[in-house]
Amino acid sequence: MIQTHCLARIRSSYEDFSDKEKAIADYVISNPKQIIHSTISQVAEDLGVAEATVFRFCKRIGFKGYQAMKIALASEVSHDEMDDIHEEIQVGDTEKEVAEKVFRSNIRTLEETLRIIEQDNFKAAVQAILHAKKIEFYGNGGSGSVAEDAHHKFLRTGFQSVAYRDSHLQIMAASLLSKGDVAVVISHSGSNKDMLQALEVAKDAGAVTIAITTLAKSPLSQGADITLYTVSDETEYRSEALSSRLAQLSIIDALYVNISIARKDLMQQSLQKIRNAISLKRL
Repeated sequence: MIQTHCLARIRSSYEDFSDKEKAIADYVISNPKQIIHSTISQVAEDLGVAEATVFRFCKRIGFKGYQAMKIALASEVSHDEMDDIHEEIQVGDTEKEVAEKVFRSNIRTLEETLRIIEQDNFKAAVQAILHAKKIEFYGNGGSGSVAEDAHHKFLRTGFQSVAYRDSHLQIMAASLLSKGDVAVVISHSGSNKDMLQALEVAKDAGAVTIAITTLAKSPLSQGADITLYTVSDETEYRSEALSSRLAQLSIIDALYVNISIARKDLMQQSLQKIRNAISLKRL
C-alpha cells in the first residue's frame, strides 16, 4: 500500500470509518503539526481512547504503525506547509476569487495525484496496454466522459479501442474479451455496482483489468489486477467526484503519451489515416 500522503488517505477513506476512527481522523486532520511532535500515548489520552485503537487506525490507513504515519505526515506538512489552498469558497467571494479557488483546488488535485502514482503500478499498466490486442474503457456518469476521452485518444495510437457507458453493453462487451485484452474500469468511488460487475466479467474472460479510482480501499481497487489512484477533496460547491475527473483525465493522458512514445512509428501511420479522414469533414 502507498506509504505517503497521510491526510489524503484519511479524507478518501473517511466515510468508511467507524465513529472512533472518525474521531481520530478529525484529530489528525485538525492537528497535523501537533501529531508530529506527540507520542501515541499523548494522542490516545487527548482522544480518550486506547493506544491500541490509535495503532489500529494507523494500520487501517495503510501504515505499519504510529511512527510510520508520523513520518509520512511530517513529509506532507513540510511540503504543503498547510497553506491556504484548501480555503473554502465563500458566498461573498468575487467571481475572480471563486475562479482562483477553483483553479487552486484543481492544481492541488493534480499535484497530490502525481505524488501518489506508484512507479511499478503505472509501468505495469503501460506494459499491459502495449501488449493488448484490444482495449475497452468502462465508466458511468462523469467517469463515462473520461472513458470516452480515453477511447478518443487511444484511437490515434492504432489500437482497437472502444468505450462503453451503458451498463448492459459493458458486461456484454466484457464477456467477449479474451486473454491479452485490457479492460480499464473508471470509477471515483470504486464501489459502483455496474463497474464491479464489468470488472468481474472482464476478469472471468481472461482480460487484464486496470482500475482508475480514488485513494481508498474499495472493492474495485482490491479486485483489479492493476490500480491507479487519484486524490481529490470535496467542498461545499464541488463534489469529490467532480474534482477527481481532472486527475482521471490526466492519468489517461499520461498512459496515452507513454504508449505513443513506445509506438511512435505505428502511431504516425494511424494519425495520418485519421487526418486524411477528418479532412473530408472540412470545407
